[in-house]
Amino acid sequence: MTSSLNIKGHEFHWGTRTYIMGILNLTPDSFSGDGLYSGEDVVANAISQARHFVEAGADFLDVGGESTRPGSEPVNLEDEMQRVVPVVEALATEVDTVISIDTYKAQVAEAALQVGAHVVNDVWGLRADPDLASVVAKHNVPAILMHNRSKPANAEVQEHLGGHYVGVEYENLLEDVKRELLESVELAHAAGVPNQHIILDPGIGFGKTIEQNLELLNCTDEIKTLGYPVLLGPSRKSFIGYTLDLPPDQRAEGTAASVAVGIMRGADIVRVHDVEMITRVAKMTDAIVR
Repeated sequence: MTSSLNIKGHEFHWGTRTYIMGILNLTPDSFSGDGLYSGEDVVANAISQARHFVEAGADFLDVGGESTRPGSEPVNLEDEMQRVVPVVEALATEVDTVISIDTYKAQVAEAALQVGAHVVNDVWGLRADPDLASVVAKHNVPAILMHNRSKPANAEVQEHLGGHYVGVEYENLLEDVKRELLESVELAHAAGVPNQHIILDPGIGFGKTIEQNLELLNCTDEIKTLGYPVLLGPSRKSFIGYTLDLPPDQRAEGTAASVAVGIMRGADIVRVHDVEMITRVAKMTDAIVR
């Protein structure tokens, strides 16, 4: 039986089709060059981009104020709040779609949820801030729990291709990722987050080498065996760039191939920059495999 989830009036029937999450980067240093935090009117730019994404087929809008690229500098709480909260508040009144707040900080999530966010997307799987799980439970919203072993010491940056991780050791890549994702699930359960509000993300690009990312993406079906919907975020990532020897703005085909394979392996949501193109890729792949 296909499980489903209702998020603020929007129905998600897992397994029937692939859902699209459009990325709204409110950062000046996004690895992909799509950061919106550079013009004079950030809120207007974000609304314009969001409307374009929704018209192109986005089911989620993921709003983030801190870059997570390898080698990036952390953003303090005040700066992140100033970047994301006004945009979330504006989107909640301007766009009829599900809004996700991409943060690992409990205070940022709390503020975003109060002004209209519907989902928390935590790249540290509730491990970075011990208060975040209780915020998710209190607001009774879904949480995306991502696997992450990123360490600055393992980050290597090349000017042409950007950052990637090297020397990241796993005893068994798939089993380690699955075990650590279930540890995040336990943190959610301990705070009172129900199973139907948990979505898992294997963390493509976060603390994995190029080869490990390729293996993990091709084994998305193994993550599905844990019993939760799965989100994949391969868009424009460095494993594509290093495989094809291409900079971030030339990784559309590599992203499309990665998304297609991910969907074939059971991904429920794909988080992407190029919403219109990937919506078409997802529809075609769904027509073949679903």
